[in-house]
Amino acid sequence: MSDEERIVDSKSNSEDQEMELSLRPQYLSQYIGQDKVKSEMKVYIKAALQRDEALDHVLLYGPPGLGKTTLAFVIANEMHVHLKSTSGPAIEKAGDLVALLSELDPGDVLFIDEIHRLAKPVEEVLYSAMEDYYIDIVVGEGQTTHAVHVPLPPFTLIGATTRAGQLSAPLRDRFGIIEHMQYYEEEDLEKIIQRSSEVFKTKIDPEASIELARRSRGTPRIANRLLKRVRDFAEVKGEESISLATTQHALTQLEVDDEGLDQTDRKILRVMIEGYNGGPVGIKTISANIGEDTDTIEEVYEPYLLQKGFITRTQRGRTVTQKAYLQLGLKPKDNN
Repeated sequence: MSDEERIVDSKSNSEDQEMELSLRPQYLSQYIGQDKVKSEMKVYIKAALQRDEALDHVLLYGPPGLGKTTLAFVIANEMHVHLKSTSGPAIEKAGDLVALLSELDPGDVLFIDEIHRLAKPVEEVLYSAMEDYYIDIVVGEGQTTHAVHVPLPPFTLIGATTRAGQLSAPLRDRFGIIEHMQYYEEEDLEKIIQRSSEVFKTKIDPEASIELARRSRGTPRIANRLLKRVRDFAEVKGEESISLATTQHALTQLEVDDEGLDQTDRKILRVMIEGYNGGPVGIKTISANIGEDTDTIEEVYEPYLLQKGFITRTQRGRTVTQKAYLQLGLKPKDNN
């Protein structure tokens, strides 16, 4: 399945990014789901505002598509400050980081997506910036080499990552607020789908939104992506409101099953079952067999398969469960 056809994806294309901007809530009161994270952030934000201080640095982690970037924008709005957004791979050297930080006003937010991919020299410069609001950079060459002390205004760094385990301990320890973004409940996804349909100026039957939520892998980004595709089918059929029958037909055409598994999910499970007797099998072996890189499997597909109980992880590798056999319509493995 190509990047254009793939329903589950670790990255948003430009169309998805524009869509997410139009659907993005502005304040915590509009943000659906992630109730634990929201309730805690309300306290931290209110306390920071009462003290007239910058919010402590925030680390948001969890699978892609759960609203980490959206929450960063919401936090900045709640703090009444500006947000400057970038990503780990985009900050290639310390000078790039200095340029970003020097543009911030007191209290502003610097949002770094994929923060686990920061270059080590950049990360080390970030330590003093986060802890003491200054950067020391070395300029010049040879005998003219000297350190320049650059003071910074108090600011909030919000880092987002799908791979919290890849963050170094010194960087992770400098975040005062660490929040785990969880997969969404179906009820919350229904609300998101209903809200998104209003933004799209599209009507959807309640039964159809329930079906869509059930197959969206607990992920708002996927729910919105599927809603757009189902809307296409409904419009071609001339429906005034997206029906359950059209939703089911569209999702079948998109190869999204009743558990939200797509073609790649099923390919992973089949390789493990048919090629390795259900496992255990290593992630690199799975990667080689299905033609996906290991990072994509670990960041995008594996978390959901683990969450739904289709696979387990052991020291020796990944193993499928009986549930995976049943989902693929295969005879369960005899453990005797």
